[in-house]
Amino acid sequence: MPNIKKSAGKKGPRKRKLAEEFPPGEVFTDLLKKKWKLGPVIGKGGFGCLYLADVNSSESVTSDAPYVIKVEPSDNGPLFTELSFYMRAAKPELIKKWISSHKLKYLGVPKYWGSGLHQKNGKSYRFMVMDRLGKDLQKIFEEQGKQFSHKTVLQLGLRILDVLEYVHEHEYVHGDIKASNLLLGYKVPNQVYLVDYGLAFRYSPEGNHKEYKENPKRCHDGTLEFTSIDAHKGVAPSRRGDLEILGYCMICWLSGKLPWEDNLKNPDYVKESKIRNTDNISGFMSKCFTKEDKPDEVARYMEKVMALSYTEKPPYQELREIFLQGLQDIGHKDDGILDFEVSLNGDVPAKPELKTKRKLVAASEAATADEDNAEIAVDGVKNTKKRKHASPKMGATKPKLQKISPKPRKT
Repeated sequence: MPNIKKSAGKKGPRKRKLAEEFPPGEVFTDLLKKKWKLGPVIGKGGFGCLYLADVNSSESVTSDAPYVIKVEPSDNGPLFTELSFYMRAAKPELIKKWISSHKLKYLGVPKYWGSGLHQKNGKSYRFMVMDRLGKDLQKIFEEQGKQFSHKTVLQLGLRILDVLEYVHEHEYVHGDIKASNLLLGYKVPNQVYLVDYGLAFRYSPEGNHKEYKENPKRCHDGTLEFTSIDAHKGVAPSRRGDLEILGYCMICWLSGKLPWEDNLKNPDYVKESKIRNTDNISGFMSKCFTKEDKPDEVARYMEKVMALSYTEKPPYQELREIFLQGLQDIGHKDDGILDFEVSLNGDVPAKPELKTKRKLVAASEAATADEDNAEIAVDGVKNTKKRKHASPKMGATKPKLQKISPKPRKT
C-alpha cells in the first residue's frame, strides 16, 4: 500500500459514511413508484443497514415480513455493485423463466423486487428490496461441529451448480462463494440461496470474454481461504474460478479443513499451497481425508474443473452427473433434502450431542487424561469458535516458501 503524505490542515482519506438508522414505518418509493414500508433493523455492517420490509399499507411490518431492504448512503460503493447484478440478472420474471426452461424446483438466487434513492434530512440513500432469507450455512456448519454429512455436501454442490450456471449465463461470476454467503430459505429451509454479489464481476459483457491478464494490484481478491488461483494472481474472475472455489468449500465442509489453513496470514503461501495441491488432486484428497472417507466424486470434480481453460464454458451437466453418481455410490439420491434440523424460521436447534468424528476423537483423548485435564479438553472442544491447525512440524517456525514449477494451467 502506498504511503499517504499528510500535510498540515489537510484531511486524510474520506471514511465511508455510515447509514442513518431509519425508524420502523418509514416509507421508501422505488424507481417504479412502488412504496415499501420498513420494519425493524435485522442487520448492520459497513455498507449500511438491513431492514425487514413489506409492501406499504396501513399495517405495521410484522416479524414474518417476506422482504428485506438494504440501505446505504448513496455515495458508498458496495450496494451499487450488487445492485447492478440484481437489476440485470435477478428480476423475478427472469428467474421464473429459467426455472421453467431448465425444469428446476427452484433456483437459489434471491429475487430483486425494486430499488431507488431515498432522501432524508438533505441526505441521499440508495436502497434495494429483495427476498427475505433464513440462516447462513456458516452458523449451521459451526453448530454441526464443523462438518456436514456426505449427502448434504453433494446436494449443496448440485444446488450451487444450478445457481452458478444461471449467474454465468447472465454474464456474471460471483467470486466469493462460502458458507456465510449461502442462506437457507426463510420458510423452506431445504432451499439454499447464494447471496452477497458485492464482488460480482461481469466477465463477458455483450458476449466478449475478458482476456487473461495477471495484475499484481488485484492479487488475492475474495476470501483468502477459498478464493481461486486466478484471483491470487490478480486475474479477473471467470467461470472456472467460481467452480474452483465451490470445490474448496465442499472439501472443507466434508473434512473440516484445508491444507493451507495453517498460515492464512500469508497470502502468497496460500496461493502456492493451492497451486501445489491442485496440481496433485490425489495427494490433495489424501491430506484432507482418510483412505476410507475420501470422496472420489469430489476428486473427479476438481480434476475436471482444474483442467478448464480461462475462457472455456464449463460442462455443468457433466459436473452434476459426477455429484449424482457420488450420491448413488453412498446409497442416496437427489431428493432435495438437506439433513439439518431446521425450523420454519430458518433457525437450527442446538444438538445436545454432536456425534462428529472430531467430537469422538476429542472425547477419547480426554478420557485418557487425568480428571482436570479431561475437563479442560472437553470444554475446549465445546467452546472453541475458531479452528486452529498445527503447522507441519509442531513448534516449527512458519514454513519457508519454495519455488514450485507446476504444470502450466490453461489460460
